Amino acid sequence: MKNKKLWKRIGTYTFWTVSSLVTLVPIYWLALVSTRSRVELFGSPDFSPTFLSRIHTPNFARPFLNGSQGEYLVNSIIIATSNAALVIVLAVLATYALSRWNVPGSDSIFFWTITNRMAPPAAFLLPLFLLFTSVFQLRDWTLYDTHIGLILLYCVFNLPFAIWLMKGIMDGIPTELDEAVLVDGGNLWIVLTRIIVPIAAPGIAITGLLSWIFAWNEYLFAATLTSTEARTVTTGLAEFVTVTGTNWGEMAAVALVSLLPAILLLSLVQRYIVQGLTFGAVKG
Repeated sequence: MKNKKLWKRIGTYTFWTVSSLVTLVPIYWLALVSTRSRVELFGSPDFSPTFLSRIHTPNFARPFLNGSQGEYLVNSIIIATSNAALVIVLAVLATYALSRWNVPGSDSIFFWTITNRMAPPAAFLLPLFLLFTSVFQLRDWTLYDTHIGLILLYCVFNLPFAIWLMKGIMDGIPTELDEAVLVDGGNLWIVLTRIIVPIAAPGIAITGLLSWIFAWNEYLFAATLTSTEARTVTTGLAEFVTVTGTNWGEMAAVALVSLLPAILLLSLVQRYIVQGLTFGAVKG
């Protein structure tokens, strides 16, 4: 019995060690490439762990100080953060109505919202491009190459996922709490803001985090529906691939810097992740 538990523990540690290496080695390699000059990369590169002792700083300085990557990074932060905030507000209100109110056909509405996530994004590319570049321009305003255009577009794809995730969380909150507040003279707004939102805070945090990451990592629509003003850092990485070759050092440096906001946000909501993902697993 003891040997069985020992081998099970060894197997668990081995699995998580291998999984961690598979995840961290590409990031480690990215950090190594970002600290080397082009001559070192294409010559006899020294990829020893002492790379921090001699960093090729132009890889980090040129893209952000002399290039447009800093502006692209700010665009990504604005678009991803605004999208996550808008998705959270709309998802909370939508799931509150679907879960607590007797909305006719609520199950059909919920299923219809999820179908928007089932089709591949490329299927929407052409109609969205025509919509952004032609239809709205007839009214003297455009969504093409604007922050608000990408924010609203990402809501189309992130909101169904957020509603699906929040629906299970809302269903896990006992309706007796709502009834107690209403009996004491409260209204639906008080139920939402003082009961539902505080209890569902872990689930709201993980929903916002995933929506932010989806918007931050998105490439296809950002590359097609922006040109200069609203270009994001993910699309900016393509600028390092030129007809004369690929600047791997600067590309790796920008990619490494683009990881930092996501890591920072993840560290802030880390304690909510497990609680948020398991909140609706068992109905209270």
